[in-house]
Amino acid sequence: MKIFRFLIRLLLPLVVLGGAAWGAFTILSNKPEARRSRPPKAQISVEATRLKPQTYSITIRSYGVVQPRTESTLIPQVSGKIIKVASNFREGGFFEEGQLLVTIDPRDYEAEVKIAEANLVQARLALEEERAKAAQALRDWKRLRQSGRPSDLVLRKPQMNAAQASIQAAATRLEQVKVNLERTRIRAPYAGRILSKEVDVGQFVPTGTQLAKVYAVDYAEIRLPLNSQQLELVDIPEPYRGDSRTEEGPPVMIKYRSAEQTYRWEARIVRTDGAFDVNSRQLFVVAQVDNPYGRRPEGNPPLKIGQFVEAEIAGSRLDEVIVIPRSALYQGDEVVLIEDGKIRRKAVTIIWSNSEDVVIREGVQAGDILALTPVGSLISGTQVNAIVDGEAVSQKDGGSEGAGKNKHSDKNKGEPNNQG
Repeated sequence: MKIFRFLIRLLLPLVVLGGAAWGAFTILSNKPEARRSRPPKAQISVEATRLKPQTYSITIRSYGVVQPRTESTLIPQVSGKIIKVASNFREGGFFEEGQLLVTIDPRDYEAEVKIAEANLVQARLALEEERAKAAQALRDWKRLRQSGRPSDLVLRKPQMNAAQASIQAAATRLEQVKVNLERTRIRAPYAGRILSKEVDVGQFVPTGTQLAKVYAVDYAEIRLPLNSQQLELVDIPEPYRGDSRTEEGPPVMIKYRSAEQTYRWEARIVRTDGAFDVNSRQLFVVAQVDNPYGRRPEGNPPLKIGQFVEAEIAGSRLDEVIVIPRSALYQGDEVVLIEDGKIRRKAVTIIWSNSEDVVIREGVQAGDILALTPVGSLISGTQVNAIVDGEAVSQKDGGSEGAGKNKHSDKNKGEPNNQG
């Protein structure tokens, strides 16, 4: 019994070790083989369009501040107490040319007119007396039978000349005091509007006191800065010395955006400044808005002096150019084309660009397929599925050959290339 137990203890570990070795051998002898397979190709769908030449009209945006055509300061030429002002003599009030705005107490000046009139009457009387004395002197000279001709002193010519000079001085003085009397009634120099009011009834104003600031309302002006590139694309009228002709500038649309609505006024470029701004290196052009304060059918409010507005200036017209969306431009001067089902990044030369469109001079041509879907940092050569103008295109289509075929088919159909 003891021997049997001893054999079990001796053989049991050997049996366990043998079973483990056999199992390991069996597993190693029947291990599975790994299958190698290529990863599926990425299938990226890209919206695209086939480029076509078109006519593009450039619109240049600029910003400026509304300014009056003419701004003046009303200053009295006589002193006195203000006894009356017009009802519209206040900030924002409109007035017409020749309207009476301020009246200064005229009584002192009326008295001066009466005194001047009396002095003129006395001067004329003095002249008549001298004429009578001269006639009497001539009669006396003839009665005395003097030889020769009577002298100027005998005929009292110096006294008559002095009397005539007194009349002219009195008449001039009368005219001057009448002008001063008229100046007590301060009238509007033109149709305009009150910008600021400085005086009121009961105030004594010396000569040279500022009464109000006014500006003309026949039209308003807006100075708009343009850089050198923008100036090349806008037909600006240039005045020449000795040239009396006035050229009509390009039209301008003036816009003002409020919280809820955008208002528009039609304007036109009428002139430019005589020099570039030394700080910004820009030239200011002047847009003119006719009747900016009159009631309009579209319901626009009147323009305000100092109002900040946006301007859209009609620029040059470019024929047979390639125009792409701004969103299709990368790195400032790069586009993504699709050729043979693969993307290709290409640098381009830009004529003009704004927040929506980019006009290209060189780098692409009619018939090229432009990717519209953002492709991020995908490198050239990446295969994509292109959907060109709503239709799927095979990988063989989309290169220069495909572009040539489409252009050839367009010609056969008689469709023009210019899509402007």
